[in-house]
Amino acid sequence: MPLPPRLPEAVVKPLREAQGRPRVLYLHGFASSSRSTKAAYFGDRLREHGVEFECPDFNEPDFATMTVTRMLDQLGTAVARGDGGVTLMGSSLGGTVAILAAEKFQSSIDRVVLLAPAVMFAKPGDHVLPPERIQEWRLRGAMPFFHHAYSEERLLSVSFYEDSLDYDAFNARVGQPTLVFQGLRDASVDYRTVEAFARTRPNVTLSLLDDDHQLIASLPRIWDGVADFLGLVE
Repeated sequence: MPLPPRLPEAVVKPLREAQGRPRVLYLHGFASSSRSTKAAYFGDRLREHGVEFECPDFNEPDFATMTVTRMLDQLGTAVARGDGGVTLMGSSLGGTVAILAAEKFQSSIDRVVLLAPAVMFAKPGDHVLPPERIQEWRLRGAMPFFHHAYSEERLLSVSFYEDSLDYDAFNARVGQPTLVFQGLRDASVDYRTVEAFARTRPNVTLSLLDDDHQLIASLPRIWDGVADFLGLVE
């Protein structure tokens, strides 16, 4: 499905009329980092437009003890550092966290951009390990995962899994204007679940792209949509 050339004026106009430029917090995906390809791509372009851009590193203080709760706490600290509202831009698991944060920090979040969001994260069959490996994870206490930022395997505590069961991104109450980009050839996030997430939310604009989970080939088209959404183009 082609990306609409422009978002509906009813969505864009109020954003353009808001005072000042938006502040964007980019939330990277699982086993990624603040130096990811997409973080760098969007960071460069947003800064060129005078937008304050930050990408919290959810690997800190270490990947082994990462949990969704810790990610939300780190994000809450980053949100509180600035003045005014924030736009969250989350990729994959970062998209999950963006959805949860939009509900938790509702008064501080103005807009949300989601890239291949794992809306069913922690549901049966939609975790970072298949169901048959979860029991092994629990027995061992930690499992190795290939970490793209370090180009090697790193251990992750089963606390990550247990903690994630407390969250439900699919049913989160997200009322902010939300822009979603999802690949039709995504092997990690089923585009049909993202469609279902968007279908019942009139504040959500979904663009389905002929791309995979990384969405790298679609970055220029996504940027056009994001720039319009944030009111960066006249």
